[in-house]
Amino acid sequence: MGYEASESSLIYDWNEVERRGPVVRKRRFEIHDETLRDGIQNPSVVDPGLGDKLEILHLLDEVGVDSTDVGLPGAGPRAYDAVLALCREIAAHDLSIRPTCAGRTVVADIEPMAQVSQEAGIPVEVMTFIGSSPIRQLAENWSAELIRERATKAIDFAVKEGLPVTFVTEDTTRSSPALLTDLFRAAIDHGATRLCLCDTVGHATPDGVKNLLGFTRHVIEGSGADVKVDWHGHNDRGLALANSIFALEHGADRVHGCILGIGERVGNAALDQILINLKLLGELEGRDLSKLAALVNRVASATRFPCAINYPAFGADAFRTATGVHAAAIIKAEAKGDRFLADRVYSGVPASMFGRDQEICIGPMSGASNVTYWLRKRGREVSPALVEAILGAAKLSDHNLSEEEVSALIDRHHRAAN
Repeated sequence: MGYEASESSLIYDWNEVERRGPVVRKRRFEIHDETLRDGIQNPSVVDPGLGDKLEILHLLDEVGVDSTDVGLPGAGPRAYDAVLALCREIAAHDLSIRPTCAGRTVVADIEPMAQVSQEAGIPVEVMTFIGSSPIRQLAENWSAELIRERATKAIDFAVKEGLPVTFVTEDTTRSSPALLTDLFRAAIDHGATRLCLCDTVGHATPDGVKNLLGFTRHVIEGSGADVKVDWHGHNDRGLALANSIFALEHGADRVHGCILGIGERVGNAALDQILINLKLLGELEGRDLSKLAALVNRVASATRFPCAINYPAFGADAFRTATGVHAAAIIKAEAKGDRFLADRVYSGVPASMFGRDQEICIGPMSGASNVTYWLRKRGREVSPALVEAILGAAKLSDHNLSEEEVSALIDRHHRAAN
């Protein structure tokens, strides 16, 4: 059964009724990863070792992420060595993913990026940042003139070194139009090729995203320059994913995120969720995301940041059910030999598309079909007496039975029978 035919005949999609159109209207857009930079600024994660970082880098490349922040080489010798190793890995394996580095609008932060670029033999995009909101100006005792001066000096240095520059205004979503206009024009005049709009404290709503993107596009059009726009969102209000989709719809050329949504405070936009939703919205046709589960698991392990049980698509419970009615529907669909049907009959996200499988458990709300399925899936003998014994124990339990508990019931049944 073909994918398109199956979807149109089996699912009435209310999401498509009077939909405004494709999210990005078929224009080119990019996905940027911040897991190994902004992500590891999360106060509860561990900075992964180099081996883990290299594996994460390859998995990011395999799922089609366009660019990744490989770190802050100016932060110290360990950080510099890791950034250089990641850039050399990209060059040695001719990976498609492009490296970027973050740093303050300070020449001392950008010099190590230029050195990495020279040693690795590949361009490294400079993402130089400075706060621009009135509240940050007050806290730092910065004037508008000081912010502009630091920004242009940093951009000038990077451009002189032959590096592409993204000018990043921290806390853009709480910054005044007058200062942003001044800063954006100055950045463009001095050679920045991208402007990055940051929702640094997760302040924005979708309306704010739309307004800020429209404003920024207007400034760029007035300059006559070919400058791209990035969106970098945090999740303090729980809106980071929605805001990222809105940003693409309203003119962003590239959106940022971190795997598992790790990052400062409650984290960044979850890059894996951005990819899933763009795929389901038809914006990533032809892209294979079957390694996405492996990427999420690797990041969780390497950063020691466990994936929540109910985390969408990749949590332990995302495709797991013990409810008899739900399980029976999945089992019947699988019996028809129709993976499309089995993947969607009780799931809004097709598990196999993202490297997962449907899982049926045994618990107090299960039926005999759950037990039969569980046994057959593991190559175990199926008999009415055994099914009845396991189901009887499950009905008396207050939780879904673990693998070990079911195995113990099987052993106990066989001992009693003998």
